[in-house]
Amino acid sequence: MVEKLGFASGDLASCLYFGVFMNFLPIFYTDVFGLSAAALGTMILVTRTWDWINDPIMGMIADRTKSRMGKFRPWLLWVLPFWAILGVLTFTTFDLSPTGKLIYAYSTYTLLMMAYTAINVPYSALMGVMTPRSDQRTILSSFRFLGAFAGVFIVSTTLQHLVKFFGDGDEQFGYTATIAVFATASSLLFITTFVTTKERVAPPKNQKSSILKDLGAAAKNGPWRALILISVMTILWIAIRGGATIHFFKYVSGNELWGGTFLAVGSAVQLVGVMLTKQFTQVFGGKKKTFISVTLINAVFLFTFYFIPTDNFYLIMGHQAISAFMTAPLMALFWSMIADSADYGQWKLGQRTTGLIFSTGTSSMKIGWSIGPAISMYLLTYFGYQANVDQSPETVEGLKLIMSFIPAGVAVLAAGSVLFYRIDAKMEKEMEAAIAAEAKADAEMPTC
Repeated sequence: MVEKLGFASGDLASCLYFGVFMNFLPIFYTDVFGLSAAALGTMILVTRTWDWINDPIMGMIADRTKSRMGKFRPWLLWVLPFWAILGVLTFTTFDLSPTGKLIYAYSTYTLLMMAYTAINVPYSALMGVMTPRSDQRTILSSFRFLGAFAGVFIVSTTLQHLVKFFGDGDEQFGYTATIAVFATASSLLFITTFVTTKERVAPPKNQKSSILKDLGAAAKNGPWRALILISVMTILWIAIRGGATIHFFKYVSGNELWGGTFLAVGSAVQLVGVMLTKQFTQVFGGKKKTFISVTLINAVFLFTFYFIPTDNFYLIMGHQAISAFMTAPLMALFWSMIADSADYGQWKLGQRTTGLIFSTGTSSMKIGWSIGPAISMYLLTYFGYQANVDQSPETVEGLKLIMSFIPAGVAVLAAGSVLFYRIDAKMEKEMEAAIAAEAKADAEMPTC
C-alpha cells in the first residue's frame, strides 16, 4: 500500500502542473498574459507538436539508462530543478511588446514541456516494471489516477483563490506566486515517489539493445498501434471542451469562479470513480468493452449539456458529477492497456521496450492535447471571441457548442477507435503466464 500510494504521488505531482495546463492555461494566456486566442491556438499546436515528438526519444533514452537506482526512477530526481524553475517562469508576465510576449511564451512553455517529458515519461514507464501482473497493473493504474485526479482537484479548488490572495488585485503576480507554491509541492511529491517505489521487471537477458530494433518491434505491435489512435481521439474530445471551460463560465454563465467549482466537482467524483475501475471492467466485461461503453455514455452526457440552462448552478454541477464519474476509469484503463501492449511486444515479438511503449502513450496523449486546445482556440476566434468584453450572441452560442455537441461527436469516434484493440482477458492471462515462465528460465540460467 505504501508503494501504491507513493506511485500515486507522482501523478499528483504531475497534475499540480498539468491541471493548470489543462484547465487554466488558455484563460491565463488570453486574459492575463495578453495573447490573442488565435495566437495561443497556434502556439499550443506548435509547441506541443514538438513535445509529442520528443516523447519517444525520451522513452528510448530511459530504456537505455543504467544506474544503481534503476532505469526510470532516477529521472524523477535529475529533472526536478528544471521542472520547478521553468514552471514559475512560464507563468511569469513581463512588460514586453506583443512580439516579445510571443517569443517569451514560446520559449518558456516549450522548455517547460520538455522538462515535463523528461520527468513524466520515466514516471509513466515505471508502472510497467513495478509488477508483471496485468490485474495488479489495473489496480496500480487506478492508484496513479487517484493521484492525478487529486492533483486536478487541488488546482481546481485553490488556483483562482490563491491567485486572488497572492495577487491582491494583480493577477499577473498572483499566477507567479501560485505556481511557485505548486512547484514546491510537486517537487516534494516526486521525491516521495522515488523513495517508495521499486523496479522489478527487467527485459529478457538475451535482449540486445538497438534503436532500430526497438522501433521495428513497436511498429509491429498491433495493440500498441490501436492504443495510439484511441489515446488521440479520447484526449481530443476532452481537450476541445477543457480549452474553453473557464471561458464558458466567465462569459456565458457570468461567474468565472463557477468554472473552478465545475472542475473541482469533476475531480472529486473522479477520485471515487477511478478506484472503482476494476468494478467497471467486471460490469462491462473487460477493459475493451468498458472503454467503449464509458465513452459512449459520456458522448450522451456531452450532448445533453447543451440544453441545461446556463445560469442553473445546481443542474450544471449535478450533470458534471455524473458525467465525471463515468469518465473516471478511462485513463486508468488506457495505461493498464499500454502496459499490456508492452507485454505483447515481449510475448509475440521477443522485444520488451517498456520506456518506448509508455513514451508513445504519453506522446499520443500530447497529440490530442496539442490539437484539441488549438481547435478550441480557433473555434473561439471563429465565433468572434474578444478577451475581457461582453461576448456577442454568436460567441455565446459557439461556447455552448464547444462544451456540448462538438466534443460529443468526437467522443463517438473515439469509442469506435477502440474496436481496433485486440487484447482481451484471455490473451492477458496467456501473456502473463508466458512472461512469468520466461523470467523463471532467465533466473535459472547459469551466469559466468
